[in-house]
Amino acid sequence: MRVLYVAEIVGKAGIYAFRKGLAELGRQHKWDFLIAGADGATGGNGLGRSHAAYLRKLGANVLTVGDCCFYKKDLTENFEKLPYVLRPDNLNPEAPGFGARVYKVGGEKIAVAALIGQNGFGRLHGSSPFAHLPALLERLRRETPYVLVDFHAQASAEKKALFFLADGKCSAVVGSHTRVQTADERVFPGGTATISDAGRTGSSESVGGCEIASRVREYLSGIPDWTRDAWGKPALQGVLIDIGADGKARSIARVSVGVSPPADAEKSESGEHCEG
Repeated sequence: MRVLYVAEIVGKAGIYAFRKGLAELGRQHKWDFLIAGADGATGGNGLGRSHAAYLRKLGANVLTVGDCCFYKKDLTENFEKLPYVLRPDNLNPEAPGFGARVYKVGGEKIAVAALIGQNGFGRLHGSSPFAHLPALLERLRRETPYVLVDFHAQASAEKKALFFLADGKCSAVVGSHTRVQTADERVFPGGTATISDAGRTGSSESVGGCEIASRVREYLSGIPDWTRDAWGKPALQGVLIDIGADGKARSIARVSVGVSPPADAEKSESGEHCEG
């Protein structure tokens, strides 16, 4: 099975780059299942229900969200109706939504799970992903050998440690949240593909997908600033993972597809505070 993971979609530029870049990438590669990080799709922080439906229509089989999973009320209130949207599995059991599910791919099944790290998050806190992971993977592997985890975490050391814990127990662990594509993709000895961060889909000439001037201004003043989307050099980033019938990864490769911005890009404002 070949899985495409599209790195975190940030704002309107990210949604645009996803649409345009996916068409171009499809001319070069084929995949069986598409997972997209969507924690910043709506205004740079969170995922609205309408954007979730639109990204699904464009081709995403599953959308994952992280620390911004409950930022948009219309999504929070409808999580139970959207089985293709996954929030972190290691949250309080009372939290709405799903953290892991099994999906059909032709005659096969693939399991996707999301976890959140414990370092650097001020508004959302999960239980230890290290304590949570073994039982989660054991449960999912009863249904399918194809198991992929999106690990939404700030610290690279936390991600690396989880990779070693997961090796041989799942097909892949893809790091997300920092919105910068790392060059450390590898398949571990046990057959688990990993990368510290798959990157971001949106403006490459930006600060975390957001307008540069406003982000600099916020750091200089210490006052939260409102911004609009950045449109400089939009691109789709992510990874392609090839998985054997035994559930072990054969390869993982970074992808990055640049697209031309629309003519009226500078007029497109997000209207929301863009974090990251």
